[in-house]
Amino acid sequence: MVASKSDTYVSPEDYLAGEKVSPIKHEYRQGETYAMAGASKAHVIITGNVFALLRNHVQESGCIAYIADMKVRSETSNFYYYPDVAVTCDERDRNTAEDFIRYPRLIVEVLSPTTAAFDRGDKFADYRTSETLQEYVLINQERVSVECFRRNAEGLWVLYPYTQGQEVQFASVNFSCAIASIYQYAIGIG
Repeated sequence: MVASKSDTYVSPEDYLAGEKVSPIKHEYRQGETYAMAGASKAHVIITGNVFALLRNHVQESGCIAYIADMKVRSETSNFYYYPDVAVTCDERDRNTAEDFIRYPRLIVEVLSPTTAAFDRGDKFADYRTSETLQEYVLINQERVSVECFRRNAEGLWVLYPYTQGQEVQFASVNFSCAIASIYQYAIGIG
């Protein structure tokens, strides 16, 4: 969530109707909309790499991986966000014509300087209200650093940090890869 914030209350229904015809994407949080800014080359490459790796991994499992243009919805926290990558394994998301998913298992955000604080703070707090979310991953686009927040059996979120030369694991979808695969062509490794 970046760019400009609207100054008037918008209902979720009006937001969805407007988003269908808007030339730019907006995120929605508690009655306010926020225009989304463009992404850097590294951001786009990293997002594409993660999506391709996850899509290929989950395609036979009944899970679906989505990239940047699929919204995630929560009635509890009253938001619609466009994560960089989201994976849902819930049949309720497959059997709907809605332009959003409600039951993500894994969400990945590639951090940019203007969104990092929000992605780590309020957005993560909002995502944590999802009962189905098992992992929230933050990927730094400026240096090799992947932070995987994983919900444990007690419902607490535990950080699993990864850096250069390590194998990244997303336990929620039984996935692992070399960190270099995530950053390939993005910042001079891989």
